[in-house]
Amino acid sequence: MTKSFRVVDLRQDAALVDTDIVVDGVQSPEAAVRDALGIKVVRSGAKRDLVAKVYWQPLDQPLTMVRLYAKTEEH
Repeated sequence: MTKSFRVVDLRQDAALVDTDIVVDGVQSPEAAVRDALGIKVVRSGAKRDLVAKVYWQPLDQPLTMVRLYAKTEEH
């Protein structure tokens, strides 16, 4: 069964537009953000790097949410 993810864009410039994007046909919240916003993300990071919340509901399960952070390059 295909999952449906609701991506909420939390970037500062997104505050002026509709920030909820529904993405179907991907297998993970990270893939949903990559498709919706075009950026690579990870599940942990600094609060300043928070870019999105992703919601989905597995069959017969409660609503699930994960916070995703911009992936920073290690130097």
